[in-house]
Amino acid sequence: QVQLVESGGGLVQAGGSLRLSCAASGRTFSNYAMGWFRQAPGKEREYVAGISWSGASTYYADSVKGRFTISRDNAKNTVFLQMNSLKPEDTAVYYCVASPLRSSFLTGDYDKGYWGQGTQVTVSS
Repeated sequence: QVQLVESGGGLVQAGGSLRLSCAASGRTFSNYAMGWFRQAPGKEREYVAGISWSGASTYYADSVKGRFTISRDNAKNTVFLQMNSLKPEDTAVYYCVASPLRSSFLTGDYDKGYWGQGTQVTVSS
């Protein structure tokens, strides 16, 4: 089992930046594809970004492409989401997820994965 703890959320003005972190413990971190989802009130959960076990490959939703960057540090068991040029529509609870399926970072299939508790990101206009 993998335990995930997100941090770095908060309130920021439109155009600003935030960096989310997700610290993992438990099983070998480098064996897992990692991703970030978000969910805004009244909206469906959205797959935002994913990264392969090695960090060599990434995926981004069109809504964040060019503004968000996902990265990971396997030595520190941590995955990051750098969010720049934030917009009010980025406001949501952001969840970190780990999957033992290496293709998950591309497919967005984390049904067999482990989820963090979420961190709130609020972007004011």
